[in-house]
Amino acid sequence: MTNTRSVSDAVINGWADCDAGPVALCLIQKLLPIDGPGGVIFPPTYKDIGYNIDQMSDGTKVATIDSVGSQANRLEPLFKRSSGVAPSGHRLAELVPQVTIVLGNGREVSLFDAGHRLGDAIVRSTRLKEAAREAFLAFLERGDAGPLAKLAPTSLVFGVWDSRDTSAKLPRILQAVIRAWNVDVLTRSAVYAPPVDYAALEVFSDDDKAKAEGDTKSPLAKRGFVHVPAGESPGGIVAHGDIIRTVTINLVALRRLNSSRDGDTVRRYLLGLALVVATEPADGFLRQGCLLTLDPAHPGAWQAVGRDGVRDTVTISSDEAWSYALAAAKAFGIESPETVAFDKEFAKADLADGAKKRVSRKPRP
Repeated sequence: MTNTRSVSDAVINGWADCDAGPVALCLIQKLLPIDGPGGVIFPPTYKDIGYNIDQMSDGTKVATIDSVGSQANRLEPLFKRSSGVAPSGHRLAELVPQVTIVLGNGREVSLFDAGHRLGDAIVRSTRLKEAAREAFLAFLERGDAGPLAKLAPTSLVFGVWDSRDTSAKLPRILQAVIRAWNVDVLTRSAVYAPPVDYAALEVFSDDDKAKAEGDTKSPLAKRGFVHVPAGESPGGIVAHGDIIRTVTINLVALRRLNSSRDGDTVRRYLLGLALVVATEPADGFLRQGCLLTLDPAHPGAWQAVGRDGVRDTVTISSDEAWSYALAAAKAFGIESPETVAFDKEFAKADLADGAKKRVSRKPRP
């Protein structure tokens, strides 16, 4: 069953606060290759398996075009100060604290680029390590998500696991994934042809050339001095079914977050961040050979999914999400930008601490 209704700030607040409210918000978007339906696109390739393609019981093949982790890594950096004005015209950097880590070579790393977010080794290699540890322990020992939200709110939005220290693990509030349905896999072959005959130029002998051509392990082939044919390799896919991007905001996980300061304010703030980044116009350039756009014939629609399975279609524009998120951020209070230095001694100490933990975990004879 599906109903349709508009939303107000009061309705959104209810999503964050009311345990009897919807269990999730779900956005389904149909995507198209840049050259239209049936165009060839290139999924990511993974070690040992190539493309991640699953075959259903009816024989349908489903390809992962962008994983949950990859989507998170594309969305989280939208909150960076250096990203400037977002595609919608909103400055998402205003909504979150900006933490920058300065390396010894002058390079800077934003916390939004750290793969394990607040649980990343680079955080433990700065003076923020104690604040991060205390924030994780506050959640573990008291169920208080407030310190985490203050220090690194996107770690709550996209999920974080402090696997190498406190073991605190928080599920993603927002997750997104792109899959293509009913796909055929293509292959491609190629050959490299050098611009000149280096044997004729007496760089090496004709005999050396004959031995090296076609041998990809040959030093001459590796350096590009002879013809090198490339055998059959992944050549992309064609989707005969839909290419679907699914965005889910887990309201149950959100409402389980509490804070000693003001749980409603924390939850509304995090929901605002999730909504604003989910409604932000996406950059469809995922990788070489994979540029996707929205399908204008099938605009995406948000649905609030109730515990009883009833789906209410709701309209949440980027501007509406921004307005709500900005008000929620002001109510919560955003920390000032902070720049910290990478400390190699902290990094070395963390390595030593990790080695001690590995030894302590070894089973006794």
